[in-house]
Amino acid sequence: MRYIKHLFFVLFIIPAGFFAQTDVNAQLLELKKANENLEHRLDVLEKTIDDVLWFQRIGEYAYVDKVFHTGPPLAKEKNPTAQGAGNPVKIWSYIFIPKNIDYSKKYPLIVLPHGGVHANFTTYYTHIIKELIAQGYVIVANEYRGSTGYGKSFFEKIDYGGLETEDVDASRQLMVDNYEFIDKDRVGIIGWSHGGLITLLNIFDHPQNYKVAFAGVPVSDLIARMGYKDQEYRDLYSAEYHIGKPADENVAEYRKRSPVWNAHKLQTPLLIHTNTNDEDVNSLEVEALINALKANEKEFEYEIFKDIPGGHSFDRMDTRKAREIRVKIYKFLGKYLNPQNQIDNLDELNKAGYR
Repeated sequence: MRYIKHLFFVLFIIPAGFFAQTDVNAQLLELKKANENLEHRLDVLEKTIDDVLWFQRIGEYAYVDKVFHTGPPLAKEKNPTAQGAGNPVKIWSYIFIPKNIDYSKKYPLIVLPHGGVHANFTTYYTHIIKELIAQGYVIVANEYRGSTGYGKSFFEKIDYGGLETEDVDASRQLMVDNYEFIDKDRVGIIGWSHGGLITLLNIFDHPQNYKVAFAGVPVSDLIARMGYKDQEYRDLYSAEYHIGKPADENVAEYRKRSPVWNAHKLQTPLLIHTNTNDEDVNSLEVEALINALKANEKEFEYEIFKDIPGGHSFDRMDTRKAREIRVKIYKFLGKYLNPQNQIDNLDELNKAGYR
């Protein structure tokens, strides 16, 4: 009864005609902005918690660090004459260094860009990092522009298929320049999904920087992707801070950011995986990439898996089948990077990832 009285009191003191006079659209816009700000704040909290988990899960096996460095300037400057305009974008990278390394020797480096249009590098990759560490790899995982967990401003710096690839290459350069035990001639890059797209674009644009590459379920053709995804997904790319226009209004821009239309550039040894029941990156995209590479008479390896459980995540999971497939990936990488403790079978991988 007390709450009913309060409701009558509130209604009594609201001026007549208030709801008619109020701009409902403006109120909804404010609510939307408030919700977006809350989402970004929650992302920051989630990222902080996950950073703690990295040290807990990997700290026994590797020195874990998170470093602050720079990538290229913004792709789009709102005010080119403003203070700080043209400055490099500041980005974070995770570094994992095996605890048992001999600092007088040289070690191979794995560059590992995370997936997701807006996502970040999380402990989802824990066992993969453990497996790489056990082989003697140093790993750098870049939080390129547009990643979540760093606030709205960083989120809206995204340059999909553009300068985010340069951010990832900047993390490679950071390691080569600052860690004397890194062998600059034994650098590999691996990535899944959107991280696979970044992997491909990096080896296409910087073939001299990478000895070998693996692209798992890679986003390969943005134009085709816009055709089979829903409108909400397409709207991500049409946002003013993003590509800015839908594919039908700027086909050339979407083509430029798609690996399938850059296949002629391949020079780096490459392994590609896809899965026919992938619920995110339809295998038709990856098969188009494979066909484009063949049409350009490129040498590479690939495997099209048939309905492997896990769909999009099939070879990143912690199942026996996923681990068997990862052995294939590590054996391919090992041919070119020659790690100290090459994993060649499932027993060795199980010891590495679940010790």
